[in-house]
Amino acid sequence: MSTTLNEKILLYKLQTEQDPEAFVALYDNYVKRIYRFVYFKVATHEEAEDITSEVFLKAWHYVQDHREVKSFSGLLYRIARNCVIDLYRRKAAQPEINLNEEIDVGDEGRWFKVINARVENQQLLVALKRLKQEYQEVLTLRYIDELETEEIAQIIGKGTIAVRVTLHRAVKKLRELLQ
Repeated sequence: MSTTLNEKILLYKLQTEQDPEAFVALYDNYVKRIYRFVYFKVATHEEAEDITSEVFLKAWHYVQDHREVKSFSGLLYRIARNCVIDLYRRKAAQPEINLNEEIDVGDEGRWFKVINARVENQQLLVALKRLKQEYQEVLTLRYIDELETEEIAQIIGKGTIAVRVTLHRAVKKLRELLQ
């Protein structure tokens, strides 16, 4: 509860006084969450970093235009969703070639653990990306970003019961894909 109160105080300072320090504090609170949210929707770390910075820049401009913001996290997630959609639209118009990153093979034991972890993560990402967009979104928001169903409902514009049902179906489908 104190986090929500702190966020509201910072948001108030940001909206009324255009306080850059308040924006920096909000940025620090949300940058990792927004990056994770975006990363699970895009192909590379670089794209996730670019979109994350774009999200905060757009949020800054949004607040600078004296628009009302009820929930800063809701604003950030909505902007992030739209930025990811824009990225996929641009990619559809201009396809890219993705180069694989190289792995340091110096220490064999460490190398094996790194490869094993990457394979497991890759399997999960592949399964997650095979789900429909709606399922990907609710799973990421709930289990990666650890948002409550009420917050997810606000972000995606659905009721809390619909979000719970979608979450249940998404988890069930993900389990099927991983088996």
